[in-house]
Amino acid sequence: MSDGVHLLIPFAACLAPGCRDAIRTLQLPQLQRLVARLAASAADNGNGGERSLSPPHERVQAAACGLSAPDGCLPWAAWQVRQDPGGAAGAAWAWITPCNWQVATDHIVMKHPRDLRLDGDESKALLSAMQPFFVQDGITLAYHAPTRWLASGELFRGLATASLDRVLGRDIDEWVPRAAAAAPLRRLQQEMQMLLYTHAVNDERVRGGLLPVNSFWASGTGALPDKLQPAKPTRLQMPNGLRDAALLQDWIGWTAAWRQIDNQQCRELNDRLDRDEPATLTLCGEANARSWSGHDTGWWRRMRAMAGRAALPTLFESL
Repeated sequence: MSDGVHLLIPFAACLAPGCRDAIRTLQLPQLQRLVARLAASAADNGNGGERSLSPPHERVQAAACGLSAPDGCLPWAAWQVRQDPGGAAGAAWAWITPCNWQVATDHIVMKHPRDLRLDGDESKALLSAMQPFFVQDGITLAYHAPTRWLASGELFRGLATASLDRVLGRDIDEWVPRAAAAAPLRRLQQEMQMLLYTHAVNDERVRGGLLPVNSFWASGTGALPDKLQPAKPTRLQMPNGLRDAALLQDWIGWTAAWRQIDNQQCRELNDRLDRDEPATLTLCGEANARSWSGHDTGWWRRMRAMAGRAALPTLFESL
């Protein structure tokens, strides 16, 4: 039997001071009604909290897809390959993100890939220049999108890496993989910084006032298990407006994204409950995720929904 629609909301709250200020201004009546109507279910309190390599929304999404792996080893690249015709079963894969590292006096911060405004031709030219270096370490690169390439190689099997959502806008030194198995990856990053410094694509980009591509990040590493754990049939909805705004530190945009989610997806979930259809809601922060589920529309639950609106700051603090 289907569990119905599962609304998974990444970056429902985060630890940045700007987010905490924005939360105090939020009015989300549909969300508050949902939380009051649904019953609390499993919470995801991952090891490491906000220091885990795989953020809560990725862990919940993985469970919904039937994936299970240690922290930092959720094989999202391999999962993507499996969805495409002709994907190599059993191979180890990674996402490679061409990016810009901003060097400060005592730290390096990764800019959001959106800030690059990298087009397909530029991306393919950079990939072609970088490919021979990766091949020497048994890694094959393939173009997928301007700021997302696919890489296959045994180096990525069992290699824990930090999600891009953990690294953007932060000091990368806290997230660079330190395991001995990641040594070739760290060396490649150094080599690519030297190669890209004088690359013609970057020369042209700088002349045009654009950020240069000066490094890359590997994430989503690993191989799919021979047999995936069966997942409960559900329709997963995962709006990304909050994620994009939070990673860009755009708290006006984040607030606007929450209002849109409340008026659309949260309202639709309440409509499902009105029809006595099953629904699940999961809110994800940087450390934890909380879920609510159910379908009972009895009069007592409706009365509780009217009287028991959750205080948003308190609710978001638990994430």
